[in-house]
Parts: sequence; C-alpha cells; structure tokens
Amino acid sequence: MQQSAAQTAAPIVALTDATKHFGAVRALDGVSLEIRPGECLGLVGHNGAGKSTLVNIVNGGLPPTSGTVEFPASGEQGALAAGVRSVFQELSLCPNLTVAENLRISNAELSGIGWRRQARKEINQSLDKVFPGHGIDANAEVDTLSIAERQMVEIAIGFAPRGRDARLVILDEPTSSLDAGIAEQLLAHIREFCANGGAVVFISHMLGEIFAVASRIIVMKDGLIVSDRAAGEFTRQSLVDDMGHVATEKAGDAAGAAHVLGDEVISTPEGLSARRGEIVGLSGLAGHGQAEALARLYLGATSSWRRPKSPKIVFVAGDRTRDGIMPLWSILRNATLSILSETSRRGMVNRPAEAEIAATWKRRIGIRTDDMSNPILSLSGGNQQKVLFARALASQAPVVVMDDPMRGVDVGTKQDVYAMIRAEAAKGRTFLWYSTETEEVCQCDRVFVFRNNAISAELTGADIIEERILEASFEMQDA
Repeated sequence: MQQSAAQTAAPIVALTDATKHFGAVRALDGVSLEIRPGECLGLVGHNGAGKSTLVNIVNGGLPPTSGTVEFPASGEQGALAAGVRSVFQELSLCPNLTVAENLRISNAELSGIGWRRQARKEINQSLDKVFPGHGIDANAEVDTLSIAERQMVEIAIGFAPRGRDARLVILDEPTSSLDAGIAEQLLAHIREFCANGGAVVFISHMLGEIFAVASRIIVMKDGLIVSDRAAGEFTRQSLVDDMGHVATEKAGDAAGAAHVLGDEVISTPEGLSARRGEIVGLSGLAGHGQAEALARLYLGATSSWRRPKSPKIVFVAGDRTRDGIMPLWSILRNATLSILSETSRRGMVNRPAEAEIAATWKRRIGIRTDDMSNPILSLSGGNQQKVLFARALASQAPVVVMDDPMRGVDVGTKQDVYAMIRAEAAKGRTFLWYSTETEEVCQCDRVFVFRNNAISAELTGADIIEERILEASFEMQDA
C-alpha cells in the first residue's frame, strides 16, 4: 500500500538525460532518474562511477551540461527551496565554530537577538532524534570533537528543519566514521524518515547497510545507470557483479599464504605489540583511544629532525582531508611523497623513478585518472584514499600504521587492498590497523580491543569474531 502510494506521488526530483562534462571527461553521460516521497534509494558503484556528480546535480551544486533537473512535487525551481539536503563524505563543518554556530551557517532564518539559544535548541533536538544518547555539547567547538562526533553533527544538521522540513536527504558514506551501534541508530532514523514521507539517497560501499535501508537500488558505472531495481531483486553477489571490477592487477601469489612471524618490532607502554609480518587490528567503540594510540606510535617513530633514507614507519590516514592529502599537489606528488628520499640522487628528486613507481601503483590499485599530473582534488574521495594507500605501500617502510583507512573505498578495491596487505605481511611487513568495520578487523592475525582509552582484550585465532569484540568493547563499562 505504502509502496504504491510512493510510486504514484509526484517526484521530489526528476532528471531527464542529464549529462556533466569536465573537459573531455564525461562524469555523467545521459542519466534519467526520479526520486519519490517514501523512497530510500541506495546508490552504489565503484569510486569514480559518477555518484558524486549525480548527487551534486540533484542538490544544485553543479549545473548539468545538458538535460534537465526539475522538482515537480514542490513546484520550486531550486533544490534548496525544494527541501533537498546533502551530507557529504568529506565533512564540511567549520572547525573554529561551535556545533550550534555551524547550524546557523545553513539556516539563514536563525537571526536576531537570541539566535544562538534557538540554534542550540534545534541542533539538540535533531541530534536527540537521530542519535539518542549522543552526549555532544552544542556549545563545543567542532575541532574538539572526534571525527565520529563531527559526522554525527553533520548528519543531524542535514535532517534539522532549517526554516523548512527536509524532503530529500542525500547521505554520502554517512557511517564511514561511526561504530556499529551509532550506525544502527542512523539506519533506524532513515527508515522512520522515509516511512513518514521523506526520501533519502544513501551512498555506501557497505552493502549490508544498503540492503538494510534501501527500497530501491541504483548501480552506476562510467557515468551511466547500469541497473535500477527494487532492493529485493538484488542479492549481494548480483549487486557486486553489476558494479563490475576495476583493479587490473592482483596482489600476487603471497596473498592469503601462511607465513612465519618474526621477532617483536612494536611494543608500547599501554600493552600494544606487533611482530614482524603480523597484521594487528585495533577495535572497539569509536573514540576509545585507538586512533590516539596509533598517533603516539607513529609520532614517536618519526619525530627525529633528521629524516632517514628509508622511513621506519608510514601512515595511512582515514581523515584524508586533515591528515592525508596535500590539496595543492598533483596525484603523482601525493602518491610518491613517501619514496622521494629512497629514490633521490644526491639529494635531487629522481623524476623518472618517481613517475614509474606512480604508474605502477596507479595500475595495481586502480586509481581512476587519465593523467597522474592532475590535481589530487580532481579525484573522488575513494580514489584519493587509494592514493594514500599507494603512498604507504610504495615505500620500503617495515611498519604501516592505518587509521580507519577504508573510509569511502568501494567493495572491489577493499578486497584488492586486503590481498595486498596480506601479501606485504607475508614478505615481512608489519601492519597496525584500526578500523570501525568488524569485517576488516577480522582480517587481522591478532586484535586489541580498546575501551575507555585502555586495552580491554587481546584476541587471537578463532576468538577474532564479532561477538567477542563486542563483548570486550562493553566489558569494562559493565564493570
């Protein structure tokens, strides 16, 4: 009954033969699409498939090169007036402003004497509705919040009234920094929001979440919609098959092979340790000291004023905007930053060697670009993350530290990166891997679970399962 009503209601937005060209690049190649009240549209595809371009045309951020974008349900000419909101994968909060002040930026009707009090009230109401028990202070400056809390604030602002109710909310990788419990709160709110007549475009590389909330799934590839069906008509495998595969080279025969661990190469006062060739996972609820433990380890090993010829440890950032990319540099320069000293000649950069290594990793990890000299910001978020992996793995560093590195990376590339990590570990390289995704933690040889900034459990072998990780995550809290 509800589905039939959604199908007959006027679309919130309707695209007809929409295209978007950036020079010779066809980012969107003739897309026709309608999104109606009550729908949760799952939007999937590999990095660079055109998803971000599509949603930026829907939300008015980009004009189409050709074709039309209309808002029939409201009769409005613009996305903002039609109640279209966007929550981007790359967080856009102003770090020097408070949570309430960030709401004011997107709500011009909050003005006059006492607007801060009203802003605090509205953001608190939205946070309480989406994330019950969130514990976020509306007066806190954003740069004092964890990345998970910042993502929660951004999502709450997306659903907040802001002068008029949201009708269509676009969520781009909204759970990439959230632990499983907080992510489930968001998914429950999405279901309620759509049941009450709202609509959501949900972009995620976590296919389980897509199936948990989507009523309809669209698959994009090379700027085109290649599949558009009810969610129930897909299986996980058929969805992956429709997305296709992008990486052109496998990690090698060493992937998945058993290997003998070497001597201990990492040992910290808090009890974190790792052996040569070992993949060590850090798990637990987000914000309980995992990222800080990795930061202390990395900074302790790299703080010497004299840089060695080959680094002892390299870092793959999850918050790439803050900790990873050099936004004014090219893709090539970003990818080869860690190997400059290794390939240099008498202190001069070896440009041919640099270009050769960059081309090798472009092919191995499937970076979607025609020219590595293009700006790093010309890439999608997931492809930027691939560049950070290339930077780390191209180096000869024996230890690789990874801080939730798979944010925004598509499912096909994830599998290839898992294989690369396993292959490098078989050669003797050590990995310390913090992740908010249990699936990734279970790829590890040993797992340290954190609770309240301390290690609450060390798991090995058959004990590395979701149940044991969750049990250890809450064990100290119960005590």
